[in-house]
Amino acid sequence: MGMTSTDRPVLMFDSGIGGLTVLREARVIMPDRRFVYVADDAGFPYGAWEEKALSRRIVDLFGGLLATHHPEIVVVACNTASTIVLSDLRAAYPATPFVGTVPAIKPAAERTRSGLVSVLATPGTVKRQYTRDLIAQWATKCHVRLVGSDQLAGLAETYMREGFVDEEAVRAEIAPCFIEKDGQRTDIVVLACTHYPFLANRMRKTAPWPVDWIDPAEAIARRALSLLPSRRGDTPAGEDIAIFTSGKPDFAGRRLMQGFGLKVA
Repeated sequence: MGMTSTDRPVLMFDSGIGGLTVLREARVIMPDRRFVYVADDAGFPYGAWEEKALSRRIVDLFGGLLATHHPEIVVVACNTASTIVLSDLRAAYPATPFVGTVPAIKPAAERTRSGLVSVLATPGTVKRQYTRDLIAQWATKCHVRLVGSDQLAGLAETYMREGFVDEEAVRAEIAPCFIEKDGQRTDIVVLACTHYPFLANRMRKTAPWPVDWIDPAEAIARRALSLLPSRRGDTPAGEDIAIFTSGKPDFAGRRLMQGFGLKVA
């Protein structure tokens, strides 16, 4: 017998724990859905990969994931992966809807008052032409600074797993986001990596002045919901689970997933 719609989960994919920020929002607006969270810890961090090799890796991974879990929809809750592999995933698996994660440049351009916006991302996302195309399309009237951080994703992983983070390291990573020009200051920072919202409180604490930090997690979750058929009070069948591609999650990783209500498979 085939799986019914109530059996089929929403699959969330990330290089590590960052996609949990999207899962957190998705559970609020989709309480009737079951979730499978996939952390590609065997491939983390994605910034070290050559683009074509990373694309092949993720497309190959999804062959097994889709066959095993039969998701109704897939959320690629990772900016770097989305800008590299989303079109390849859609081409390889046309029967599966994929929702990607892109820098929230349009809402930042709409909300800024100073006209100074920074996009805080991984170096991979910063160098993508896709990111520059978003700026050209939506933010031509703004001064947009692209800031590539080598350390923040790893700092977020450490913080969520171990409960502490070096605040001076956070300060150093976000410092290039803050500029003053013609009597104006940066007033919006786009968090263009799903890991970064976990450090939002530390960023606020170490920032030189207050800004609006744009976290795209809720918008991503709402986009996924808009593509799903509606349900009438159905309850999800089965538990929410977490999968580590290494097959060998450490104790801290297991504890973190369990803290988010996920059973480690």
